[in-house]
Amino acid sequence: MSAEETNIERKVRIGEYPLLRKLLLGFIIISILNFIISYFLYTPKLYSIDSENRELVLKYNILKDRISTLESRIDEINHRDKYVYRALFSADTLAIDGIYNPYPESKYAALKGDTYSSLMVSSWKDMDELARKTYAATLSLDQLQILAKNKERMAQAIPAIWPIDRTKLEWFYSFGVRAKHPIYKTRKMHKGVDLSCKRGVPVYATGDAIVELTDNGLRRKGYGKQVLLNHEFGYKTRYAHLNKILVKSGERVVRGQIIGEVGSTGGSTGPHLHYEVIYMGRNVNPVNYFNRNMSSDEYRQLMENMKHNTDLETE
Repeated sequence: MSAEETNIERKVRIGEYPLLRKLLLGFIIISILNFIISYFLYTPKLYSIDSENRELVLKYNILKDRISTLESRIDEINHRDKYVYRALFSADTLAIDGIYNPYPESKYAALKGDTYSSLMVSSWKDMDELARKTYAATLSLDQLQILAKNKERMAQAIPAIWPIDRTKLEWFYSFGVRAKHPIYKTRKMHKGVDLSCKRGVPVYATGDAIVELTDNGLRRKGYGKQVLLNHEFGYKTRYAHLNKILVKSGERVVRGQIIGEVGSTGGSTGPHLHYEVIYMGRNVNPVNYFNRNMSSDEYRQLMENMKHNTDLETE
């Protein structure tokens, strides 16, 4: 290569450096400006994202309003279910353990950490609560549909009379938590009512049923001699501490039929009948059923004479 060509090539290379510096400086300046504009000023992309976010918030608020409206309607259905339909069929309110308990917070963990997480989590919680209420209402209405088809038979089956002659009653001990258990000396749930009367007083089936169980029990503990009737439609009744059992397991009985005699067997220290009403596996207050064939004066008198402590039994 000639000396002249070498000098020309050297000049070209030297001239490239200022140009590269200018290009690099321009790139840096453009990057900084782009960052500033993107961070502090609206761009078409940012405007689009912000618009989508506003639309999302609007949709969530509309969703919450709709959930609130649906919850109001479900509450109206539940109110009619409890105070109209079930009153018509003389049926207790359907109870489902844990149905209204909220889900654990871990269920919503994936939604947290976002700008709008509080809105999303609260909306999902509202939807889950609505789903639980809807499920409970559906089960209840399904049950009422069955009751409607069998209303006449159900009317004879539901416990609706006293299990003993009221004129023989000496005193009455209520359903619920005892102030003090007579034997264990602690607070204990009393699953039925105690009807104190003389030994040998007839015990009546309070509704048409099938005898599910007869049991002689233990000598000084528990229910003693007892009869458990299955009335179907979710109802069962228990008659405990009997002196005699006059029915057999599997036998069909009708309302008012004598099924035993009052006694003091099992964990009892005096003659009385321990009577339970069980609905859908849960013990309910038998007084609510006594009231169906009592005048308002008789019911008020019963409430006034009710005892809140007893020394008669262990159950």
